[in-house]
Amino acid sequence: MSAGTATVRTVDYHAAGEPFRIVDVAAAGLPPVPGDTVAERCATAIGAGGSGTAPRRGPLDDVRRLLVQEPRGHAGMYGGFVVPPDDDGAHFGVLFWHKDGYSTACGHGTMALGAWAVDTGRVAAPDDGDVLVRIDVPSGRVAATVHRSGGRTTGVTFRNVPARVSARKVPVATTLGMAEVDLAHAGACYASAAARDLGLEVSRAALPELVRAGQEIRAALAGHPGTWHPGGPLLSGVYGVILHEELPDTPFGPHQRNVTVFADGQIDRSPCGSGTSARLALLAEDGRLGAGEDLLHESVVGTVFTGRVVPVGSRDGLVTEVTGTAYRTGEHTFVQDPQDALGPGFLL
Repeated sequence: MSAGTATVRTVDYHAAGEPFRIVDVAAAGLPPVPGDTVAERCATAIGAGGSGTAPRRGPLDDVRRLLVQEPRGHAGMYGGFVVPPDDDGAHFGVLFWHKDGYSTACGHGTMALGAWAVDTGRVAAPDDGDVLVRIDVPSGRVAATVHRSGGRTTGVTFRNVPARVSARKVPVATTLGMAEVDLAHAGACYASAAARDLGLEVSRAALPELVRAGQEIRAALAGHPGTWHPGGPLLSGVYGVILHEELPDTPFGPHQRNVTVFADGQIDRSPCGSGTSARLALLAEDGRLGAGEDLLHESVVGTVFTGRVVPVGSRDGLVTEVTGTAYRTGEHTFVQDPQDALGPGFLL
């Protein structure tokens, strides 16, 4: 952002209720982010000595804070900086961000980006049929198949990097009681626990207790070997805690409701795209998800993703797909007046 009044243009979407604020770095006139790959650019954005949830101050991070903090954003805001891909095999890359910093994966954001790429003409698409949008993210290459009918985007299917289970039934003490936690990596590390083990249900009324439990579980698992990823520190450590409850199975497979608590107590309004991949890996290992079956995955606000294991061989884990919807909510020009004493804003 240059001297004087700073201006940043965004296009906003939501996927199953979770917001996603898109900033095309080149189109916005922002300086290029150094790095040869999206993972390297993510490390640049975080800054030397920083972490995904505690980045160092820098020009790009100033833009993130401007867009995620009040009065222009809020503690539940999510978004991404569109950057060049690793190579010609992808249409573009993205650096995912939230109120605390940066993440290595974001399923709902991938859905939103797929819809955005088609809606803006960045990727040509038919009026009727499907088109594949390939996106490089810090955890690897993902894909969004955008479904079209009558010239409109009707849904998006997100294919994640391979998911794998790394630990089962890890005992964790919380102020609400003991939880048995399962760990799975699906672009980021997710810890899963049954809400009922803590005397909770997945509901809006229980959100304060669910968030507290999620924060305590995440803190307790710091340094656990199951949270380590062979790709290094950027991909290691618990990113999200999924507190789930069972619902009656559908004719097509399991049915669950969850709330995912990520970063420092942020609540995913959607069923969590990458988190759904982690749940699929766990359910498949348990024998609860048969060939051709789908997981109907509900969020705390009642929106739904549908997930499945794809019968594609991968030595790195299970290949999963998650289908949902993504809708544009607005196009914005945000400004920061140099005389504004609040600067980039605040968080409550």
